[in-house]
Parts: sequence; C-alpha cells; structure tokens
Amino acid sequence: MQFPESWLRAYVDPDLDSDRLADALTMAGMEVDESIAVAPAFSGVVVAQVMTVARHPDAEKLTVCTVDAGNGPPLNVVCGAPNVGAGVRVPCARVGAELPGGFRIKEANVRGVPSQGMLCSARELGLSEDHEGLLILPADAPVGRDLRQYLLLDERKITIKLTPNRGDCLSVVGVAREVAAITGAPLRAPAFAAVPATIDDRLAVEVMAPDLCGRFSGRVIRGLNARAPTPLWMRQRLERSGQRSISALVDISNYVMLELGRPSHVFDIDRVEGGLQVRWGRAGESVELLNGQTVEVDPGVGVIADDRGVEALAGVMGGEATAVTLETTNVYVEAAFWWPESIQGRARRFNFSTDAAHRFERGVDYSTTVEHIEYITQLLLDICGTPSTGVGPIDDQVLGLPQRRPVPMRTERCRKVLGVAVSDDEIAAVLQRLGLIFERHPDRFVVTPPPYRFDLTVEEDLIEEVARLWGFERIPAHPPRAAAVMHSRLESRRSPHDLRRHLAGAGYQELINYSFVEAQWERDFCGTEEPIRVLNPIAAQFSVMRTSLIGGLVAALKYNLNRKAGRVRIFELGRVFERDAAAAAGPLAVRGVRQSTRLGALAYGPAADEQWGMATRDVDFFDVKGDFEGLLAGGALRLQAAAHPAFHPGRSAQVSLRGEPVGWIGELHPRWQQKYELPRAPVIFEVEIEPLLLTRVPLAAAVPRFPEVQRDIALWFEESVPLQDIYDVVGDLVQADPRLSCLRQFRLFDLYRPSVRGSSKIEEVGANALLSKEKSLAFRLLLQDTERTLSEARAEAAVAAIIEGLSTRLNARLRQ
Repeated sequence: MQFPESWLRAYVDPDLDSDRLADALTMAGMEVDESIAVAPAFSGVVVAQVMTVARHPDAEKLTVCTVDAGNGPPLNVVCGAPNVGAGVRVPCARVGAELPGGFRIKEANVRGVPSQGMLCSARELGLSEDHEGLLILPADAPVGRDLRQYLLLDERKITIKLTPNRGDCLSVVGVAREVAAITGAPLRAPAFAAVPATIDDRLAVEVMAPDLCGRFSGRVIRGLNARAPTPLWMRQRLERSGQRSISALVDISNYVMLELGRPSHVFDIDRVEGGLQVRWGRAGESVELLNGQTVEVDPGVGVIADDRGVEALAGVMGGEATAVTLETTNVYVEAAFWWPESIQGRARRFNFSTDAAHRFERGVDYSTTVEHIEYITQLLLDICGTPSTGVGPIDDQVLGLPQRRPVPMRTERCRKVLGVAVSDDEIAAVLQRLGLIFERHPDRFVVTPPPYRFDLTVEEDLIEEVARLWGFERIPAHPPRAAAVMHSRLESRRSPHDLRRHLAGAGYQELINYSFVEAQWERDFCGTEEPIRVLNPIAAQFSVMRTSLIGGLVAALKYNLNRKAGRVRIFELGRVFERDAAAAAGPLAVRGVRQSTRLGALAYGPAADEQWGMATRDVDFFDVKGDFEGLLAGGALRLQAAAHPAFHPGRSAQVSLRGEPVGWIGELHPRWQQKYELPRAPVIFEVEIEPLLLTRVPLAAAVPRFPEVQRDIALWFEESVPLQDIYDVVGDLVQADPRLSCLRQFRLFDLYRPSVRGSSKIEEVGANALLSKEKSLAFRLLLQDTERTLSEARAEAAVAAIIEGLSTRLNARLRQ
C-alpha cells in the first residue's frame, strides 16, 4: 500500500514528523517499507509559460520557444518536445539548475541558435516514466514559482507492507483510522452527502447468485463530459500512490478505491445490452477484459453479464465491451459486496492480479456501498458535470450480509499470552481507540467486530490488537526460561539418534522426505489401493500419506543416478501413516490413524569404494544384513522368507526381533527395478525403530579361567529346512537340556550339496534320491565351563544332546 503522506495527514495529523510516524506504524504491526520524497533532488526549476513557438531554421524536429520564466526578460529555449505550444505552462530549468543525476543546465548553442534553459518532461524530473512530451501544468500555475513548492515535491510517500489479514488498511482512510488509534490524534472521517436524484432513469439489475454477491448498489448518471481533465490534486495523489492517470472517469474510480478501499466499476450504459445479471459463469462463455486478455469462464467464476454475454469478472476486472471512453456521456456506477470466498484465487486462475480482487478477497466494508456511490457521484459532478447532467436514484439490493458474531476475550488469557500485566482499564482503552463495540465483564471483554474488520474472528485476534496498541516495544524481552529437571536415562533404552549415528558411521547419508507421497508409490511398494489422502496437497504428486519409506528412498536413488552417482548409501528415519480403527485420538495422534516411526535404508552400487586391496563387487543382501545387525543391541534376530510387494520374492526376508515382526530386508523387486529404470537392484531394509531402541543392560562377569573346547559336527537335513529353524531348535534345547549348560556358541561354517555328476560321488553319498532332497550343514560348537575344566565326557554329552535334538525335531542325521 503506497500513498503520499499529505493525503494521510488530510484525515489524521498527529504531532509526529515523518520518521516518527513511520516508526509508530511499524511498531503497530504495519511495517513501513519505504518513506521517501516523491521526487528526487533537483533545483532551479520553475513554472514557465511558453509565449511563442517557431520552427528551428536548421532542424526539422526542433522548435525555438520564447519562455516567460517569471523573473527577468523572456528566455530563448530550443525544445524538441512534440506537445510544446504557445500558451502552455511547463517546467523550465534555468541556466545553473541541477536535474536528477547531477545534470547541470548551461547556456548552449543548438545548431546556431542560443538556448537559455531547458523545458522538462516528467521523466527528466524523476516524477514518472512519461517522456513522450513536456509535463503540462495547469493553466493557473503561477509563473516563476519554484516547481518543488508548487507541486509539493518535498513531501514524502509512504509504502506499507501489510499482512494478508489487514484488508481494512488497503486505503488511506483505513491507515488514518489506525494512526488515530495509535497516536490518539483526532480522525477527520470523510462525510458523504447525498446527491439528490434529478432523473428517474434506472438500469435493471438481477442478482442471481446470493453466494457470490451479498449486496449490489448502483445508479445511472447521464450527460457527463468524459474529456474533462483530471484535477492536478487528484492526479498527484494517484501518481504518488502508484496509479497512472488515464481519464477522469477512470481516475475517479481508482481514487475512491485508494482513498476508501472501495473498488467500484463504471459502465458505459449506452454499450450495455438490456439489463445486468450478477451470476456465476457458464461453460463456453468468454469475455475480453480491460487488459486486452480474453478469458474463458466457468461455473466457478462470478460474472456480470448483459443480454449480449459476460461483460465483467465480478470483483476482479471489467470488460472491454462496456468500458468507458473519452466519448462516454452516460454511465452506470456500481458498488457491491462480493463474498471473499467467491473472489479468492479467481484472478490468480487467469495469471494476473488486480487491485480490486486484492481487496475483495480480503473483505471490503459491506455497510457503505450507498455512501460511497454518493461520494463517487459528487466527484463525477464536480469534475465531469455539465449543465445537462442528470443523476438517477440509487438502487440498493441487499441479499445477505456477514453476521458479525461477538468475539470473547478473557483478560487473564490476554495477560498470559502477552506475558505482561495489562490492566482491564488499559484493555478497554485499546478497544475504544480502535473504535470497537464491546461489552465489559469482570473476567472478559466481548467485542463485536465492525463491518470493515474481517480479521477479528477469534480470541487471539483481539489479543493481538491489545498487543499492537499497548505497544510491542513495551513488552519486556526475557530469555526463555524453564524449570530444569534432570532425568536419568535408562540403560536399557537408547535414542533414535544413536541409530542415526551408527548408520552414518557405516557410510549412509540421512534423507528427510515429505510425509505425503505419490499414490503410485503406495500401490507399487505397499500394495495399498486406498491410502490416506491429503485434502489440500501442495502439489498433485503429493496426494497421499505414506505407509512406507521405500518410495522416498527409491526416488532419491533415481535422482542421484540421474546425476551420475555410482555408489549410493542413504537412510531415513520418519513416520508412516496407516489406517487403524483401534488408534485413539490424542495430543499428537489422530483417531483411526496409526503413526509409527520407521527406519529405512538403501544400498546401491559397489560394496566398497574402488581400491587396490579388494576386487570390485556389487553390494548384496548379506552386506546390508550386516549393516542392519550392527544396529541391534541384543535380542534374538530372526529372518524368515516371506512375500512383500516391494521386494524380490527369492531374495528378501521378514525381520523379527524377540519373536515379533519388525520389518523387511531384501532386494527391490525386478518389476520395480525395470519400471523405475534402475540398472541394478538396490538392497533395502525398513523396520520399526521402537524394538531397536531396547538394548541389553551390560552385566559384569569374571573372565573365564578355563579353556574352551571346540567340536565340529556335520548333519544331513532336508533341503526345505531353513537354517533359522535349526537355530530355534538349538535355542530350545539349551533352555531344556542341562547337558547344554556349557554351550557358548553354535554357528554354521559350511554348506555342502552333493553333485549328481560322477559315480564316485554317488557311491560316496548314497542313492540319487537323496542328492536332490538333502543338504549337509557343518556347525562349530564352543563349549566352556566357568567353574572347572570341561571334561571330555561333558563335551561329548553336549554334542550328543545337539545331535539327538536335531534328529528328533528336524529329522537330521549325522554325516559319516
């Protein structure tokens, strides 16, 4: 919001200079981005009148002017501007004047003709970008007057960066209202005298969409002179507010918008076919707008139409077909209240923005449409009126207006939020200065927001108003304080950061992905057809909540491969979101949604960086399994072959810890490797982190003084028996058979599958039927007694217990 300071002081004039006024506005929440003079520094430029104009004898495009600059004899000035003419009053830079940029005027000889100064355009003076001709001044401009004094070029213009909620301050009067509240200076509110109707002309208007327009007011005015010049004071205020002067009819509408915050529209009534309809657009309709753009409308866009078709986008921009021109004599002036929800996003849909839409989508005062039409009417009569001008009556249709519900504010809550002891009297004074209607109770204030404040809807809004007016700078700045409580850390539990640190030490890099992902990822990697959908996704591809981390890991791998990365190690620790009817609501939980935290990691490429000490090979299942096992701190790990949509069916396993499934590990399914264009399959694991946080408490024990005994056994098993089942049986035996109390370690060290080729092998292992059904596994047993030297008999008994148990439970037999 930009405006000249003099315009603001016309409504409220506090006893503050420009800098202090800017500081007061900033501290009240309306940041002053800039406060500068309306024109750059220059000197020696005065108002002058061109007396005569003659063609230059040696230059076709130049003229020789005789100029009255006020003091002394007339000046002889050579000029090249196309709009110079006898009798006009223009700025003249005398000899010795200094223009913006340090350009100094000297007496010169232009193609044989002496020139004693320079006639200036607005661009040469830094007033605007207009350089098509001289800056023409009003006919009553005093000749010889210093131009800076005459045009008030030493005043300042203020630019305010408003927050999106303060639509009421998108006008000079709105800012003046705030300044009056901040400083206590009296507000000179504008008065709107009724303009009596002199003719009975009306334009039929039908509001067909009450959810689009809550109030529509308008009147017919005939016999205007559209060629009347816009007064200098109005042009100055518009230009210093960032608006270009176009014509009197357009300038008046823009002026009222900037002054009162009321966007309005002026139709050329002679170009309107029949009456007007205020409605939602229809498929196939289009309109050519004032900016020259033709847009297609639909049922989600509000329009103003006549019998010919759409003539304007409601609350956004008028159409070219009914726009006023310099030939316009009869107009229809419209002012309406458009529901903010019906305007929001409409201009953005067509890739442009307008001042009107910027205000309507934030909310414009719905109670003053008639008063503002009276004001516009008076300006039209004063500037464009003729003896034949006729003013019609105002038609005012009220279909439905916002209900301003009272907003309660608890005084104790206000003091708690602000952190200062603001008294009830001080709160009441703030509300009075803001012009708010309120009821005072012992423990609260109940405020009814005025029609121009759409931002006051909840208690926190009122607390903010108290803070602004009471003074942000008066709120003491205390460093954060909290009662420090020392909590002991359980030895049996570690933090998620320990997991991060371990994987980082293993060469993995951490990712942080969005929790919302592509729906296709959920179908591919999880087999989920109905994931939790996001109502307002930030992008179309982020439409669902993730139930797995795998999609983000694969996407990151693909991103890195596209940038020539050959070896990738990445991991992520984050939440996933799954439907669960048993999940209860809580401070950080949503009913029906289970939000568990998982750890996922991916490895791709060579197992180790290229080096001379070992041959290059691709990372495999067992490399990643080793990285995962490094995360464990005790507990019985179990891997069991099972099917998962994301993993290779023969190279993956379900991970269980302490008997409970916690996740999956394996190669990516070949189908997804092909779909996501990966040269090789990465190896991935994804597990719940809660079981990983539990750790075994270390127990001190004496170092055994007695030697270990080692025994090796080889057993035949059916091919279908998994190794994990063997370990499970041995674990059960250790718990049940006292002969195995000395068993310290039981591990596999050899696998042998006999070949069917060669008769010597057949004779050695037996019948051919056994060759396709059995495998030989060799195990090493470490035995030790902590109390005494282990005897040979106890060692043999332990071996026998293992063989007996495996034979009974898994039909194993000793390999001879």
